[in-house]
Order: sequence, then structure tokens, then C-alpha cells
Amino acid sequence: RGATTLSEHESKLFLAEHGIAVTREVLAETEDGIVSAAEKIGYPIVLKASGDELSHKTELNLIALDLRNEEETRNAYQRLLSHPDVAVREVLVQQMIKGDRELVAGLTRDEQFGPCVMFGLGGIFTEILEDIAFRVAPLTRGDAMEMMESIRAKKILGPIRGKTPVDREILANILIALGEIGLRYETVKEIDINPIKIHDGKPIAVDALVVLSPG
Repeated sequence: RGATTLSEHESKLFLAEHGIAVTREVLAETEDGIVSAAEKIGYPIVLKASGDELSHKTELNLIALDLRNEEETRNAYQRLLSHPDVAVREVLVQQMIKGDRELVAGLTRDEQFGPCVMFGLGGIFTEILEDIAFRVAPLTRGDAMEMMESIRAKKILGPIRGKTPVDREILANILIALGEIGLRYETVKEIDINPIKIHDGKPIAVDALVVLSPG
């Protein structure tokens, strides 16, 4: 059996259990269920078609951002339902995190070094700029702080354009937790948290995928 990828929602539940802050979100299956979840979470919200096989929702246009009321939410749900290539069964209703600073963090397994933690510039820039640092687990707090200093775009962690500086202690906790997960669970093959958005200085995992080894 090949590797298994957890859905975004399952991945984030797993990360939340290990102290990593994730978006408030609810999985819903009906239009009314989605509306009541949106009211519980509070507008603005995001709708994402959910499922293990849907790791590239943006490319498939299976995501609706910044929905501000019930009407917009219902219209967006109908649009997701009418997708020509994908039968949408469940929808993730998620708080919309405003923030133009995006980071990435993750876990990979190196054949020689074992679990390694990754950190860098997130969102669309991850693949374009490849501004990323790696450290072998376990990480000390000093290692985590060093990773933040080692990326070329480290200025975005500071008070740029009047924005609140990123809380580096919380960011360090995320990186340390990823290393601990890698050492504790041999079945966790890979973790990709992208993006981590900065909300009032605090890092929050907006999208994440956990890949499990066959077993």
C-alpha cells in the first residue's frame, strides 16, 4: 500500500493536538450545515471542498475565499457543487485569516539524517524563491530561532510597514513540535504547513497536509 495523505481537516486536528494553532473550522455536508457552521465561526469565512484526494484545491478551483454573509456562502457552495470534474461531498468551513505575510513549516525524512524540520517563506513563494532552512530533529529553542534568522526574507518577521512583529516564541514552538512529532511517530512521513499566516503577530496554520508511510 502506498503512502496515505490525511485530509486538510484531519491534518490540522493532528497538529492542534500537538500545540500548533490552526484555523477555526467545521466540516459540513449540507448547505444549511455550512451556513450554521459559518455563523458559529463568524464571518468572513472560507469554503474548501474536503477530501483526502483534494490536496490541490486551488488549482482545481475548489475554494471560495472571504465570504461575508449567508447569501455569498450559499452561492459559493452551489458553485463548488457544480464543479465539472469533482463530486463534492464535504465542505470545510473555515475562518478567513487576513494577513499578507505567509510562511511555511514542515517535516521531511532524510535517509541519512532522519526527521528534519523545514521553515521558510510560504504561499506561492515557496517554490519560486526556495527561501528555506532545514534542521535535523530534535530542535532546541536556539535551533528554531537560528532557522528564522537564516532565511533571506527574515525581515518579514519584523515590524515591516507598521505590522506587528511575528511572535517568534510561538513560531519556535511550532518548529520544535514538528521535530518532536518526527521523532515520536515513525509513521509520519511528511508534514507540510503552507501557509502559516500571521494574524495580529501570531502564526496560525491555514493549510496543512500530513503524509503517513504505508503500514
